[in-house]
Amino acid sequence: MRLYDTATRSVREFVPLREDEVSIYHCGLTVQASPHLGHIRKEVVFDVLRRWLQHKGFTVKVVANVTDIDDKILQKSAENGEDWFALAYRFERELHDAYASLGCIPPTYEPRATGHVPEMLELTQQLIDAGHAYVAPDGSGDVYFDVMSWPRYGELSGMKVDEMEPAADADPRGKRDPRDFALWKGHKQGEPETASWPSPWGRGRPGWHLECSAMAGKYLGDTFDIHGGGIDLRFPHHENELAQSAAAGRGFARYWMHNAWVTMAGEKMSKSLGNTALVSEVTKAYDPRAVRFFLLSPHYRSTIEFSPADEETRGSLAEAEKAITRIDTFVRRAAEFTDAGRAAAVPTDNPHYAAFAAAMDDDLGTPAAVAALFEAIRAGNQALASGDRKATLSQFLAVSSMLDVLGLDPGAPEWAHGASGDDLTPVVDGLVGALLEQRSAARAAKDWAAADAIRDTLAGLGLKITDTPDGAKWSLEN
Repeated sequence: MRLYDTATRSVREFVPLREDEVSIYHCGLTVQASPHLGHIRKEVVFDVLRRWLQHKGFTVKVVANVTDIDDKILQKSAENGEDWFALAYRFERELHDAYASLGCIPPTYEPRATGHVPEMLELTQQLIDAGHAYVAPDGSGDVYFDVMSWPRYGELSGMKVDEMEPAADADPRGKRDPRDFALWKGHKQGEPETASWPSPWGRGRPGWHLECSAMAGKYLGDTFDIHGGGIDLRFPHHENELAQSAAAGRGFARYWMHNAWVTMAGEKMSKSLGNTALVSEVTKAYDPRAVRFFLLSPHYRSTIEFSPADEETRGSLAEAEKAITRIDTFVRRAAEFTDAGRAAAVPTDNPHYAAFAAAMDDDLGTPAAVAALFEAIRAGNQALASGDRKATLSQFLAVSSMLDVLGLDPGAPEWAHGASGDDLTPVVDGLVGALLEQRSAARAAKDWAAADAIRDTLAGLGLKITDTPDGAKWSLEN
């Protein structure tokens, strides 16, 4: 399997630290507002990666943090007249609802920043002792990473120090260099006392970058396989994580993966810009499985354009819903025809599955993988039409395996909780089935006009009727 490594800017063969286990850390949200599609794309991308690695036989350990203490959280909670921890918890629960609504498997563990202050203090002291951090001399209690003390700074982003803008996370008066970034922020007048912890440098709270380094190290060790997140985190967040971890003597991440943005009108989807599409709203307007399909179909390093006012986007989501219907129609019909169980072995000799696997092994190439999925569905529909049970079974098992990897299997437990809204499939099946029974009765009575009228009505709705020895079957026209 090959993955594009942001650090080396190349596609590299992925070889995990351990033969049978892969460790992944990806940065979770700062829970200061409701999650939008830009946030949740990362969850979908790394959910597909996890599923593919598990499909290949690896045990996958996924740690994704929650940043529940931050300048913006304090600011917004003060504006709302709400306790900062209550606001953070409210939006944390919305995050969980959002990724569950799109069928994402929860992380192996999801640590909160506020629960790991001791580990952050320890890492900060290690950096001070190593000469890579210093306590601000202005009595503020701030502690900064000394960028100029670390010659490798900029290796992840490819930027040179003299090209970087100064960090904007603290008053520059206590810094040796304006590009130094905060490891620890001294408690300020007017901030809630509950938003600070005791430290050797006075009461305060951790800096954003410090949080992830400490939590990744605690749960995945000094060195782990993959660190990921949105491309907007590459600099400064991931650059700073790498610098402080490596300066403390940790190997840290061996591979770096970053997914591209979801944009609106060509701009990054952002809470601060106000151009967001909330997951909770989009999944009311569209089938959540179609929204997931919309997010995973492009390559993870390709930008996705989304806008409620954009006819092209609305068309893409509508097409995604049609794609889901095509998938479900084939799965239902093939399962009925073959009496196949989903526990059967993966058909590695199936050419469409082989194409799918090759695409997934090539830097998580979902566009080609999705194309292979629909080639298998097309071949399966042809096998159904000809009554070839063996060929139908092969395509059914191939499609089932692909859907499991993509997180789109309609029978999977993650879709059973009802997050996708009211499932109309049984209703549609019942209505179409009743009409087909009427058509069968009309044919038996040689009332050809009535039988043809029912067939034409269903055809006008985009349904194809196939008469088989086991009775009439219906499917969507391809």
